[in-house]
Amino acid sequence: MENIHIKSFYDSDTGTFTHVIVDKNTKKCAVVDSVLDYEPNAARVTTKSADKVISYIRDNDLENEWLLETHIHADHITAAFYLKEHIGGKTAIGTGIVKVLETWVPLFDTSADTPLTGEQFDELFEDGQEFDIGSLKAKVIHTPGHTPACSTYIVCNALFVGDTVFAPNLGAARADFPGGNARDLYNSIKRIYKYPDDNIIYLCHDYPKDGDKPISNITIGEQKSSNVMINGETDIDEFVKKREDRDKTLAVPRLLLPSIQTNMRLGDFGVKSANGIQYIKVPINTV
Repeated sequence: MENIHIKSFYDSDTGTFTHVIVDKNTKKCAVVDSVLDYEPNAARVTTKSADKVISYIRDNDLENEWLLETHIHADHITAAFYLKEHIGGKTAIGTGIVKVLETWVPLFDTSADTPLTGEQFDELFEDGQEFDIGSLKAKVIHTPGHTPACSTYIVCNALFVGDTVFAPNLGAARADFPGGNARDLYNSIKRIYKYPDDNIIYLCHDYPKDGDKPISNITIGEQKSSNVMINGETDIDEFVKKREDRDKTLAVPRLLLPSIQTNMRLGDFGVKSANGIQYIKVPINTV
């Protein structure tokens, strides 16, 4: 781990972590799960969270190589489109994105500016595919269940798991979105748990109580010993029941409609109308 440094940024509005993976030897880096600030009531976008990442990279003379998405987020808008303009880097996601596009593009009727092939991303990672961040060796494993597009990025002994698993007191991601599946989620988490106990899981979200600090990372061993929904001994039927029962009580995420349709374009709000304004579509009585 001596050649890797990980800097985590927390967006309190959406409870989201953005992680910057730095190769200290080459000063090359990658950004995982960036955030574009969006105020839904006013439909206004700001770049405060993304600009912090840009400043960190520039202030430390880093060269960004990758803008990595663990999945198509339903609770925040990615800043990948904005970041690419300012710090460069290839955009990437798992090949499961194609299934997500097939589900959601017809719903939003955005095929004119959202390719179903996933070609809007520079790279679609296969399960087990390897890539480099400077001199650091990275690997992708597909971890579906929350969505079909979910992937985990493994760099040295760090695993960037997206929404697949949360901090021990929260458990795991919901599995009731289109294409989600609690049994797939169980198998994905168990795949993560096969890595050594001292490996570190870097989380995409945490929702601390007032006064508590958000948890950005935790060891696999700690997850296996104390995760409330899936510890090292939990069997698949027990997990599926817990997950499905819990999902029945959950509301639609506050930013689901703007997030999904925008994230399928890497945070681009799409083609401007004749009046020069971009619009988000809100399908009625469909979600």
